[in-house]
Parts: sequence; structure tokens; C-alpha cells
Amino acid sequence: MNYNQTLEFLFSAMPSFQEKGVCAYKPGLERITEFCRLLGNPQRNYFTVHVAGTNGKGSVSHMIASVLQSAGYRTGLFTSPHLQDFRERIRVDGEMVSKLKVVNFVDKHHDAMLESGLSFFEMTAALAFDYFAQSDVEVAVIETGLGGRLDATNLITPIVSVVTNVGLEHTALLGGTLPEIAAEKAGIIKKSIPVIIGERNEAYNDVFEQTAAALKSKVIYAESVCGVTQQHPEGDKQFFEVIRHRDGHTFPILLDLAGEYQRRNVITACAVADFLHEETPLTISRRAFMNGICEAAATTGLRGRWQTIGESPRVICDTGHNAHGLKYVTEQLKGLKCNRLYCVIGFAKDKNIDEILPMFPADAYYIFTRADVERAVDADALATKATQYGLQGETAGSVGEALARARELATADDTIFVGGSTFVVAEAL
Repeated sequence: MNYNQTLEFLFSAMPSFQEKGVCAYKPGLERITEFCRLLGNPQRNYFTVHVAGTNGKGSVSHMIASVLQSAGYRTGLFTSPHLQDFRERIRVDGEMVSKLKVVNFVDKHHDAMLESGLSFFEMTAALAFDYFAQSDVEVAVIETGLGGRLDATNLITPIVSVVTNVGLEHTALLGGTLPEIAAEKAGIIKKSIPVIIGERNEAYNDVFEQTAAALKSKVIYAESVCGVTQQHPEGDKQFFEVIRHRDGHTFPILLDLAGEYQRRNVITACAVADFLHEETPLTISRRAFMNGICEAAATTGLRGRWQTIGESPRVICDTGHNAHGLKYVTEQLKGLKCNRLYCVIGFAKDKNIDEILPMFPADAYYIFTRADVERAVDADALATKATQYGLQGETAGSVGEALARARELATADDTIFVGGSTFVVAEAL
């Protein structure tokens, strides 16, 4: 098979959650445990950092990987979903896995994957583990796909576990309350392996503390390690002054990510980097830490986080896609200084749009659309629902048409926002 045929096989024989939703979800570690045993357990050949959370886990994973790479370590990075190219999910030192490696892996293990009944995500995780071992990776940053306890990535034994935060998402699979969802994410905590919590919350702190205590693992709250004393935008970048609480040292950081919500992710990533330097065999100098954080997006290829993709009018996209994450995105939208705001938005069917829509600014003009995936909400149905919350506009049959219409309506002094769904952003890019 060539590369395109290989991808066609993977997406057809092994439906992905990204494309199909709940019906593609296969919880449990039995299948990937057996398959990785056949591969020789490649995930044991390098240090790992395991990152879970409702929001921010992608940004935090990219930041940590960038810091490790800046420190001179050969670094693997496994994230999901991808925006444009499947290979975005698997990187070594910022470079995507080659098409040939993907083809060769599938050719070699085609029958075993089918016999094992692997899900799309399980196959992808196994491919990443194997590729990292073949590439002589020294440390890999592994992002969970969904939840944590039963996620395919939970096969690893990391040197530190990280949970960015907990919000209400995928409630049909993970539970209907914050403590229930936290319990699933706390499932990545391993015996005697510390866990860093990005955002403290009285609704779920006890869940992590009790799980960690049972496993004799230490809980570290990121905000107790460091904080941000200054934050302001500088073009398409942001300046942060980070303070390390234990000694009062400050670190000036010009981050190449513009979302104001990155403040929380910077604090989490800084706490993880500090832990790795202080309490593991890894060494991260001040310069490596600062350079890695500052150039996180450029180093690791991170896209779609409050990213400017056009000028005159300015076009911004963001992959925030649930109420917990869109709260911060819409707050930044409301603070934009422009003549008029146009919003190209669409959502997946499993999102609580009755909770999300009221967050969007009522004075913007909306072009409601749907991405070309089964999970997308119908544009007309979305527009009808939006009018209940005072959001006015029109519909477009595709993301491309919606963006073209927004550009037609907007003047050079206006701003266009594209978001609501990772799929919408992917098609806009």
C-alpha cells in the first residue's frame, strides 16, 4: 500500500473517535497491552511524561516537549487529534513521522492489528511507541486521548503524570460530574509517581489526593510551584513574567502563542519543567527552559491556538471546542478591538451548545456552518438554536464557503473568528 491507501485502511478498518465519535471508542488496555507485547514493549525504552486533562493538555504537551528538546534531549511527542495531516500526531524533535514509516508499520503489522481488534487510537499509540523506540528517543511526552484510566496511553509508566484541569466533557463516557471525570483522569497516576495538577479546584482536589495517597504518590499543584506576575500581548506573541515561588526567581517569557488562556498552561508547563530538573535524572538549564517555552509552537508545530491566519481583515482561529475551554476563548473575543466581529462557527453533536452559545458575543455577526464529518451539527439547526440566545447571522454549507462569505462581508478593520470545533479550524487551515 502507498501512504494514501494506508490511511484509507486505517480510517475504514479502524474508525476514529475524531471522525465517528462515541461508536469508535474502545476503552480498556487489554488490546494494546497484547499488541505492544508483540512489538517488544517499545514504550519501555525511554522516559515518558504522561499528560491528561479536559483542556490545555495539547498546549502543555507541546511546551514540555519543546523544553526537553531545547535541553538537548531527543524528544518524542504524541498528541491528538491532527488538524491536517495524520502524521502531526507523532513527532520526534518537532519533525513528523515520515509517510514511509507509517506505511511500513501498517504493512508489517496489518494482520496483527486486525486480529487484535485495535481501535484507530490504539493503533496510532502503538505506532508512536514503536517509532520513538526506533528513533532512539530519550524522553517522550504522551498526551492521553480520552479520559485516562482506560485510555490506550495508560500502558506507560511515566516519570511524572500531569493533569491540566477537569471540565464537563464526554460525560456519556467519563461521567456526569466533575468528581467522576476527575476519577477517570486520576487513573493515570501510578504507584510512587508524582502527579502535577495544573488547576486546583475544590470540586475535584480530593479525588486526586485520595487516589494519589492510595498509591503513595505525591500531588503537586502547579500554582504552588510558580505563578505569573505580568502578562500582556506583543503582536502575535505574549509576554509573561513567571515567578518560581520557592526562591522568588523570575523568568521573562515571550511566548509564541497568543491565547490569553495560555497563562494557565504556562504555569503548568513551568511546574513540570521544574519537577523534571529537580527530581528526575533529566537536566534542564534556565536557558533551555526559557528558549523551549518561548518557541513552543515553532519548535513543535503547534497550530490552531488563537492563531492569526489572515490579515486585512484579521482572521483568527482557535480549536477550543467545549464549554470549559470556550469560556476563555469567548472572553478574549469580547475584548477584541476591531470595527466589527464576524464569527464562523460550527460544533460537534456531542457538545452542549446550550451551554456554549450564550458565551459568544451578541453583537457579532455569525456565519453558522458544519465541518465535513459525521459528528458535525447541521448548520441550519445550529442557526435556529443560536437565535434563542440572541446570536444573529446566516448559514453556509461548508467551512470554506463560510470563511469566503465572512471575507466578503468584512472590511480591513474588522476581525473574523473561526472556531467552535477542531474540525472547523482544520478545514479553515
